[in-house]
Parts: sequence; structure tokens; C-alpha cells
Amino acid sequence: MNQPTRLFDFIHFQAEKYPQEKAFNFKKGEEWKSYSTKEAIQIINQVSRGLLKLGVKPGDKIATVVYKNRPEWTFIDAGMNQIGAINIPLYATISPAEYTYILNDAEVILAFVGEGDLYDKVAEAKYNTPSLDKIYTFDQQQGRLFWEDIFSEEGQDEVEAIKSSIDSKSLATIIYTSGTTGHPKGVMLSHDNIVSNTIAIDNYIPCDKGDRILSFLPVCHIFERTANYTFIGKGYNIYYTGMDNLGGEHGDIRTVKPHFFTAVPRLLEKVYEKIYAKGNELTGLKKSLFFWALKLTEDWEYGQKHTGLLGMKWRLAHKLIFSKWREAMGGNVKGIVCGSAPLNPKLAQVFSAAGIPIREGYGLTETSPGLCIAQFNGPGAKLGYIGPAIPGVEVMIDNSEGEYAPGEGEVLAKGPNIMLGYYKKPAETAAVFKEINGETWFKTGDIGRLDDVGLGAPLLKITDRKKELLKTSGGKYVAPAPIENKLKESFLIEQVMIVGDKRKFVTALIVPAKENLQIWAQELGIAFSNVKELMSNDNVRAKFDQIIESVNPHFSHVEQIKKYALVPDEWLPTRNDGTIAELTPTLKLKRRVILEKFAALIDQLYGAE
Repeated sequence: MNQPTRLFDFIHFQAEKYPQEKAFNFKKGEEWKSYSTKEAIQIINQVSRGLLKLGVKPGDKIATVVYKNRPEWTFIDAGMNQIGAINIPLYATISPAEYTYILNDAEVILAFVGEGDLYDKVAEAKYNTPSLDKIYTFDQQQGRLFWEDIFSEEGQDEVEAIKSSIDSKSLATIIYTSGTTGHPKGVMLSHDNIVSNTIAIDNYIPCDKGDRILSFLPVCHIFERTANYTFIGKGYNIYYTGMDNLGGEHGDIRTVKPHFFTAVPRLLEKVYEKIYAKGNELTGLKKSLFFWALKLTEDWEYGQKHTGLLGMKWRLAHKLIFSKWREAMGGNVKGIVCGSAPLNPKLAQVFSAAGIPIREGYGLTETSPGLCIAQFNGPGAKLGYIGPAIPGVEVMIDNSEGEYAPGEGEVLAKGPNIMLGYYKKPAETAAVFKEINGETWFKTGDIGRLDDVGLGAPLLKITDRKKELLKTSGGKYVAPAPIENKLKESFLIEQVMIVGDKRKFVTALIVPAKENLQIWAQELGIAFSNVKELMSNDNVRAKFDQIIESVNPHFSHVEQIKKYALVPDEWLPTRNDGTIAELTPTLKLKRRVILEKFAALIDQLYGAE
């Protein structure tokens, strides 16, 4: 096999080129359990044979949902794909009502679920899903069907016959978008959509066969899923876990000591906040050295070399400060690719300068997902930019209606990675494609520009989401993301959302970084009994006034923040109190939800307007 052409080819490609003893790993209790390449293929074939025995046919839909990534998900995925069944991956954090909608829309016949309340949530949806026959669990639970119960040793000839008949252009999966507004749409992706993207990026990952990969972003999301196919094809050892298991002395980052992983900006923000908070807690010379080293990173750029006296300073900073950061990340990280939401350039700068290389990727579920990625090796990386288009993909900027500033416009793309369409939604599908000079381009809904910065190819810079642009009552457009990222550079700000659509001026909802705020207050001798009380303190308000005043000059008059409100509780991807979560499963702001939750507070900011 020269290259995989279908999703289930990747594991067989690994067996042929890079067989591994610890290809797939998952912690059971306190011990890591490993599956070799050979064992994985045996299980995958048992799944395929078992599904056929259950009567599954090519084109049938099977749902999968887990809280934590695990090898069983990968085995089920390959096992169903080998016989032409369609994987419908679901987010673990959505409601039973959303499960009911998706399961019915896709006409799912079987579901495989992980631990926790997932069986109950899917079972609740099953009452209103006529097509759903059985639910299997990945963990043995009394009175419930266990996934290994489907395993069969008979029928491999039929599996091989179906495998050979599956075309790379055929439908492989339907991924339902997170649905922050209205019902989610099912994105139809073919084997070739994802495989082309996977092969295009395989040289972007700075790892060698046998290197350890930590996989914790939801594998139902196309970003992590495509990355996983790449990891399998390159012969890396994947360690599956969840975001809640990463940190601490005994967290999976320290125990696995990964060479590479994918991340989302919110995760890196939280890591940086903890590092900064620990630096703030230091005293005397240690604290001075910490902030001296941090200040060194302010002028750092990709590919920069330091010699002479400056080189000596950097070597000292690495030895005394940055080496501890790297150790907290396991000590072996060769690279991190960040995606799903805009990455603050400051984060990429400070981590990369500290010897934890970070690059940003950009794409959508509809593009499988990669469109542009900054390179680890070579010239294709610059702070503030994503990177050039990946091989086989073309991007262009469309400002044909003159809506945006010169050089800016909607990002359009074409290539083998562009989706087949939205499931059962021809009108919505047609709406996201545009004909230009006889060629069909996909409309991303993102605003950006392509700049020639002297690195061999134009680099993409995303300025905002088209649908997230605010339009003030005066008719002026405001892009919230750049303002939000600039504010989050402050060590006292954890989360922020800019408000101003159809309003006279721009305001901000700010979630303070509680730990840093408490340390700052203690250093100033400010007395407080809780964070809410602290947030109303005159000195605290004066400090946040100062932060706003320092950020505003970076933006035009219409973009500047006139008023703000401090919000005491962190915005989260899940809520146990029955309220709607403020973040998507990939930790992006649900702007509509936040606007509704804080409507009264926002109205106070605007007063009578």
C-alpha cells in the first residue's frame, strides 16, 4: 500500500510500514492498557464481522459517544467503516433532546457509548427514535449490552469483499455541528475528504515513529479525529484520555510525557494562567527571575537565533525558568497544534519561546478540517498568522461586494477536503458554495486576508467570524475576537466577550482570573472574604479601568470599550445546575447563550442608551 485511500486503511498501513507494540493506550484504573497494531486489527475485524452478523449493511448509520477518548472508539470506527457503515459521532455534553434530533435525522440503528450518564441519555432519546435498535456500552454495566458481545470469528471473507468494494469518494461519516443556534447540520464527509487532509498534513507533525501522542480533545470533533488518522498512519503511539485528566503531579501529561498533542486556545490559556499564578506566588529573587524571563519572550519570533550576550540571557532563562515549564508539560513536547478557535499570538509566542513549540491550524468541519497550518519546520510560520494553505488546498479572499477593508474579505476554499454537503439539506448546502470564473468555492464564513510576509507563500490571517461580526447602531462593523484576545493578555482576565451588536457603543463582559486577582489583592493588602466582594472593591475596579484604558488605543474609536461588567463565575462547557453551558464542547464562546444569560447586566451597561 503506497498511501491509505480510505479511513480503515490507516491501521493496515501502520501494520505494513510501522507496526507498534503500544499503538493504542488507555488508562484502566491506575494502569495503562496497551494494544499492539496486530491486536487492534484483530479487534477491528471482530467488530466488522459482528456488525454483519447483526444485519448491518453498507450505508447504515451507527452512533458513537464517549466522554474520554479511548481505543474502543477507534476500533468501532474502523470496524464499521470496513463494511460501509456510516459513523455518526456525538458530543458527550449535549442534551437528550439534541441526541433525539440527531439520531432521528441520521436514522441511526445502533449506538456505542462510554461511561457515566451516556447510556441513560441515549436511552432516553431512544424512546423517540424508531430506527435505534440497540445501545452497547464500552464498559461492562449490569443489565446492558457490552460492545464485545458483538465480536464474531466468522465472516471475514464477506468483510474483505465489502472492503474491496468501498470507493474512496463514498460517504464515511456525518458529523453534526455543535448547534449553537438552531438545530445542528450534518456535515457529510467522504473517505477521500478526510484522507486527503490527513496525508496533506502528515509532514507537518515534528515526530518520529513510536513517539507518544496524547489525545484528549473530543475525538468526535473532526480536528482531533483527522489528527488521529495521521497519528495511526505515521506509526505514533496514541495515549487516549480526557481534558479533566491532564493536570497535576499525577496527571496524564506528566505520566505519559508526550511528544505531541493537539489543543484548543482555552486549554493553553488555562495552562498559562496557572504558570503565571505560580510565578506571582514567588518572592524575592525567584520572582524577579520569573518575570525577567517572561519579559524576554516579548520580542521573540519564530526562527529567531540568539548569540552573544542575548544568547547567554536566553540560556540562563531556559535553565532557571523555562525548563520547569517544559517539565510540567512532560519534558518531551516537540510540538502542539492549536485549532478550533482563534489563538492569541501572545500564547504562541510565550510557549514557543520557552521551548514548547506551538503552531496554529485553521479549518472547519466542512473542510475535514485543515485549510492552513503554520509549519514547525521551514519558513511557513509567523506570529499573528496561521500559515500557508496545506498541499492540495487553495484559499482566496472574496471582497467582491466591497463590504470589508482593502485586502480583507471572506475566506473561500476549494480542494479534495471540501465536504459532500449537509445531510438532507440541499438549500443550506447550496448557500455555502459560490461560483467564481467557473470554479466552485466553499464559503467559510470567516473574514481574513492573505499577506505576503516574505516566507515563500502568502500566510492567512483570520480577523473574525462573519457571523460573529458586530454591527453597531451607527452601522459600523466591529470584530470581537481581536479585542477579546488583547484583553486576555492581562493576567487578571480569564474570559471575556465583547458586546455591541445593534448598540451605540462597545462593552465587555469580563470573567476575572480568580486566583491571580486574589494574589494581586493580597499583595496590596486589600481585605476580602470572597471573590464577589473583591470584584466590587474600588481598587479592583480602578485596576480593570486601567486595563481597559491600556487596550483601547490598539483599536479604532468605534471598537473601543466604553463600559464593562465583571462576571464572577467561569464560563464552562457543561453545567450540572440545569442551565445551558456558555462554551461549546471545544471551548468556544456560545455568544447567543451568554447574551441571553446576562441580558439584564448588559442592559445596565447601556442604561437608557
